[in-house]
Parts: sequence; C-alpha cells; structure tokens
Amino acid sequence: MLKKIVALLLSTIATAALAVPLGSQSVLVVEDGTGKVLLEKNSTVQVPIASLTKLMTAMVVLDSKQDMDAPINIDKSDVDMLKHSTSRVPVGAEISRRDVLQLALMSSDNRAAASLARTFPGGTASFAAAVNAKIKSLGLTQTVIEEPTGLSPNNRSTATDLVKMAVAASAYPEIRRITTDKTDIININGRQVEYHNTNRLVGAKGWDIGMSKTGYTEEAGRCLIMRIKSAGKNATLVLLNAKANSARLMDALKIRRFMAGPDGEPEVVAAVSTRHKKRVRARASSNRRRHAP
Repeated sequence: MLKKIVALLLSTIATAALAVPLGSQSVLVVEDGTGKVLLEKNSTVQVPIASLTKLMTAMVVLDSKQDMDAPINIDKSDVDMLKHSTSRVPVGAEISRRDVLQLALMSSDNRAAASLARTFPGGTASFAAAVNAKIKSLGLTQTVIEEPTGLSPNNRSTATDLVKMAVAASAYPEIRRITTDKTDIININGRQVEYHNTNRLVGAKGWDIGMSKTGYTEEAGRCLIMRIKSAGKNATLVLLNAKANSARLMDALKIRRFMAGPDGEPEVVAAVSTRHKKRVRARASSNRRRHAP
C-alpha cells in the first residue's frame, strides 16, 4: 500500500514539474521527421485561424505556376470591408506577383492576399475551388477556408490539421524564404518602402526558424505557426487563440525551452492552461504534506 502511495506521489510531483503551462487555447508541437507529439492541448478543437489562412493562399498560387514577375494592380475590391483593417499597400499600386506574395506572407497584408485570389486564373471562384482541392489532397478533414485573407471567422481549422498544412507549406522554398525574411524593401509607385515580418521572433537572437506565419482577428485571437530548431531538434508548432501578443511569444519561448528538456531530450507531456497552474502546484504540495514521512 505504501509503495502505491509513494508511486502516486511521485507521479503527481512529476506531472506538476513537467507540465508546460501555456496561455494559447489550442497547442500542438510535433517533432519533424518522426511525427512524435511533444505537446498537445485542445488540438482537435476547430477554431478561427485568421491569417494562418495565407499559407494555403500561397500554396495554391504557387501551384498554379503563374508568372511571378507579372504585375498585379491593387484594386478597390481588394480593400477589407469586413474588418476595415489597415494596409500600407495603396489602391492603384502596380506590384509584381512575386512582391505581392511577399507582402501577403511576410507582412500578412490583406489587400495583397485578396489580389492574389482575384487575379487567380479563372478568378476568385477558381481560386476557391483550388483551395478546396488542396484541403482535400492534404487530408485536412477539419479545415474550412472561404476566402484568402483569414479575415472571415468562417475560416476554421484545428491545430492537428494546421500542423499538416505547415508541413506541406514548408515544402515550398519560396514560402520558407519569404516567411523567414525579417524585412524587405518593395517598390510601391516608384518609392522604396520597407516592410517587416509580423513575427517578432524571426531574426531574433537564439531563434532558428525554418518557416513562420502569424495570425490575428478578434475571433481567432493571436495565432502562430512555426517550424523551429532547438537543441538540435526540429519541430512544428501551432498556437491558436492566445489572448495577447506577449502571451503568444511567451508560449513559443516556453516550447523552445521545453524541447531541449532538462537533460537535452524532449519530454512528452500534455500542456495545461495557465489558469490551472496554481491548482496543479497546490495539489502536488498538498500530496507532499499528506504523505510526508
């Protein structure tokens, strides 16, 4: 009996020590190559995905093999009339498709993403059909994408599906390059305008990022997809519905630290929400007092 109590105590203490408190509503961290789940929290809950959508937009555009040097004229119809989000890409600007893709992915510009769908061969209807075909081919059974920007809360998915989407997007050299550019200078109506990556971790000291995409709407919260390397280990992470940018960044930092583990090896545990952190600690403390020799 005593042995069982001691084993239970040690298990409880270990769980309290190893569990990673994360603020994001849904989390999934998968080791690249092996598919081993390192962290999981609400990974099958379908939620709005905001601008993570743009990874799908980019894949479909690149699959279409359009002339990337051909100019795109930013049109009034590309302006966001749903959320009225701002854009540094003016209506009337003529920009190469290559640079428009850069703006859509790196700076998460909504007008740029909308123009890519509008100028897709066959127009927006053909773009939507191509997106649905891509979703099916990737086996994304819990993913719905109705438009190219992510502004619509009807664009929904799960962390499980989004890991698959991230792995697929990482197979495109252009997506890897663009999403890991910290800044870029693009010619806008004869002016050289500097744009920045929406992910502050790109180019930051200590971060080895192979692919990245952020997202935010009021419904989706702060979202993030990244493929990272930490302590020689590669993993794909998805964070959905963090309540603040600082919370999203903190979650990513905790995951990077966690991947190495105390002895350099990743541990497999379930993530717990921040609000449960005190409860877990209190339960472990109570057990230690109750079963102390």
